[in-house]
Amino acid sequence: MISCYGCDSIKTSNINDFIECEEFGMGTIIKQRVYGKNARTVADEVTEALNSIEKKLSVNLEGSEIDRLNKNAGKSYVTLSEDTCFVLEKSLYYSRLSDGRFNPMVGPLVKAWGINTDKQRVPEQTEIADILNLVDVIDILLDKKSSRCMLAKEGQLLDLGGIVKGYAGDVAAEIYKRKGIESAYINLGGNVVVVGNKPDGTPWEIGIQDPRDVKGSIIGTVNITDQAVVTSGDYERFFEKDNIRYHHIIDPKTGYPADSGLMSVTVIMDASIDADALSTAAFVLGLDKGMKLIEDIKGAEGIFITTDKKIYVTVGLRNIYNQNEKANGYEYVQKR
Repeated sequence: MISCYGCDSIKTSNINDFIECEEFGMGTIIKQRVYGKNARTVADEVTEALNSIEKKLSVNLEGSEIDRLNKNAGKSYVTLSEDTCFVLEKSLYYSRLSDGRFNPMVGPLVKAWGINTDKQRVPEQTEIADILNLVDVIDILLDKKSSRCMLAKEGQLLDLGGIVKGYAGDVAAEIYKRKGIESAYINLGGNVVVVGNKPDGTPWEIGIQDPRDVKGSIIGTVNITDQAVVTSGDYERFFEKDNIRYHHIIDPKTGYPADSGLMSVTVIMDASIDADALSTAAFVLGLDKGMKLIEDIKGAEGIFITTDKKIYVTVGLRNIYNQNEKANGYEYVQKR
């Protein structure tokens, strides 16, 4: 459930009335900044919608649709809502597009590693080998006509955590627009979606996190209007053992945290759900294959930061990405 612990309305003029909310939900901090006379009402409606999404799609909430689906794995079909069916179909689409690097069936691997929990550990190789038999997306038996689904084998766990915040961002943007909001910003733990421009007519300036510095340290910025900026990186959730960093982005092919030579991938698109799935897939694929994946998709752009602190951007961002002069030790590479 989303709980609000900081909402303030600051009135500057009829045009620039706005509300800022900082809330906890979906396992992260959610920040809204909404402009307009009805800003508070609209922000509350967004919070309510995100609560509804979490109740349906969370892998961790008892009684959610995903929880029921996982508990009935190998046993019976479960009826799903329109929201869940849509997100699941998108997940399957991006799994096919990325040769399985985006995979909503990694639940058993996520559970085995326990990253960012009090049970985090490095599983035995034999354990991972056994689990890999449970992560094939072909075992998602989705009947779209009847809105039902079943996982084929007991022990399988569907986890939509790599895409659900992207979907939530799109739902928020749709509510803003439907309610006549012309300027708004929402950040769901690094998944940023903006509506329109800022009230002064200029694009929103979104910072790109330095993956090896404290939160809020920016290595560069992009200016966007009516778009989403989503980052996947090895720095948000991880632990270290024997000087090895084990992060939460699992490669479904190996069962281990992706060793792709990347620290982060940022994807910029019109739809947040697409950017969310693509940022994960591209991170697992690595620089060359990940960049090709994004370049082959119309309207998608990306920023790649490698472990040797080089920054690569897709062609469409070369005049939009602005490198921070104080980005310590990072090299902006124009061409691959």
